[in-house]
Amino acid sequence: MYDWNFTMWEKENLTYFTIPSFDETNIVKVFFTTRRKGVSKGYYSSLNLGLNTEDTYENINENYNILCNTLKFKKDSLIFSDQVHSDKIYIVDKKSDKDNIKDIDGLITNKKGVTLVTFYADCVPLFFLDKKNEVIALAHAGWRGTVKKIGKKVIEKMVEVYNTDPCDCLIGIGPSIGGCCFEVDEPVVEEFKKGFKDISKFIDKVNDKGYKYTIDLWKINELVLIEAGVPKENITISNICTKCNSELFFSYRGDNGQTGRMAAIMCLR
Repeated sequence: MYDWNFTMWEKENLTYFTIPSFDETNIVKVFFTTRRKGVSKGYYSSLNLGLNTEDTYENINENYNILCNTLKFKKDSLIFSDQVHSDKIYIVDKKSDKDNIKDIDGLITNKKGVTLVTFYADCVPLFFLDKKNEVIALAHAGWRGTVKKIGKKVIEKMVEVYNTDPCDCLIGIGPSIGGCCFEVDEPVVEEFKKGFKDISKFIDKVNDKGYKYTIDLWKINELVLIEAGVPKENITISNICTKCNSELFFSYRGDNGQTGRMAAIMCLR
């Protein structure tokens, strides 16, 4: 039905995605949520997990109850990012670290009992697993984070702190806005020109006038991770566009900025 590389699961109380290559290791639990089967209303209908949205605390709290009860997480194990489209990365050593996470778009841990959570509504979720050393990471790669090569910086931090070999890493590039829908103007393209030698691999003109362009963030992040030493065959791109699939996902662009958030969730077994 769909040419998707992540697997969708429909349960009575939750609809979510997993990454087959990660599941096969039996080292991690890894999930990406959808907008379905929560209690939020209006713009946030219905499984809004965005802590910084204007949804009610009661709705968001109940959505987390649904999530944790269905996926068997302890609520106090959740460690949330504090995303600002940066390339800052935080090493999570214990649950109490949650009080220290400010302006952070990447989380890394090798601790069991810690569940990493990052948030999305078109930006690219990056999932990392060092199979050998049992280290996990999540990174929020919007176009700004992609320009800053946050994926490469996560790998470099894993090498520095945990002696990770990039060849031992699995990567998931999750549901996000695809090159089919991510249209930008010249100033955004100029930012990519500063960081990448050949933008023709992932940027196309919408028309001959060149005022508008489409950008394939999946391809760029794949190239950045290969540059960091991850084998191409270790990278799974979901091929799922959030804007194209509005019945499943919140989309900042598709919903004109008034929308909820999905979550990427990851922990060691």
